[in-house]
Amino acid sequence: MSAPAIPRESALPVAAGRAFGLDLWWLPRAFGLDLWWLPRALVLGLVAFAIFGPLANLLLWTVAERWYFPHTLPLEYGFSFWAKVFSPRGVAWESLGTSILIALLTVLFALALAIPAGYALGRLKLPARSLILLVFLIPQAFPNLPVYVNIARFFYDVGLNGTIAGVVLVHVTHGLVFAVWIATAAFAAVDAELEEAARSMGAGALRAFRDVTLPLALPGLMASGIFVFLESLDEFTGSFFVGAPDVTTLPLLLYTAGAGGNYQVASITALLLLVPSIAFMLVVERFLRADVLARIGH
Repeated sequence: MSAPAIPRESALPVAAGRAFGLDLWWLPRAFGLDLWWLPRALVLGLVAFAIFGPLANLLLWTVAERWYFPHTLPLEYGFSFWAKVFSPRGVAWESLGTSILIALLTVLFALALAIPAGYALGRLKLPARSLILLVFLIPQAFPNLPVYVNIARFFYDVGLNGTIAGVVLVHVTHGLVFAVWIATAAFAAVDAELEEAARSMGAGALRAFRDVTLPLALPGLMASGIFVFLESLDEFTGSFFVGAPDVTTLPLLLYTAGAGGNYQVASITALLLLVPSIAFMLVVERFLRADVLARIGH
């Protein structure tokens, strides 16, 4: 006699039993098991652990006074390392200020290049438009390490190595792809008929761009600037080869503390980088509309 059909949502314990040579088709009905939610709960649990597990470990290290193997949790808690990081003799404030300054300058120069390029690629019928957009991906196509090593050699010859200007130039080349692609999508999402209507009412090309197109594309441009800002704030490799040891950013401070085994200072520095990243990404989600996202790369 064949076993009756098992509902899909109750098939998990039955399949587990059959794997061990047991016929447990009667088990779900006998105990009233309804386990359709179990696979989803396991997947959600694994995803939550992958996301929040490292974050919880990071938060514990920021307040751990003593913590060593084999103890699962810190032996002592406190904020003495916070006081060391933000003391007048510490370099956290200086590194934070340097990182923000470099990120702001990177956004300024990247948008100065991305706005005209994005307008031309998004509004004008340019030949080989897709190829031009692809060119901006070239810096992402090569491994960063050999590229930055050669840039550092060149900057050393021209006197830009170990300067904020040199670090900003490296960050601009890395973040320009985000700026141009998002700016192109932002301008392409603006209805061309609105600009044509302004032109037909006597507005010049510059005024139509300033009063009509630019305000409508501004949310996408703001998202572009935030992406570049976050990319610059977290950038390490280029800052290390071009800026160190004269220019110390937060990622460099994080690397130095972690390499020296000072995990409390490294965790506090990582938290300083994490908070603005989360805050700005929430802003990006607000400004980067679905119609803009749909036009990226088109």
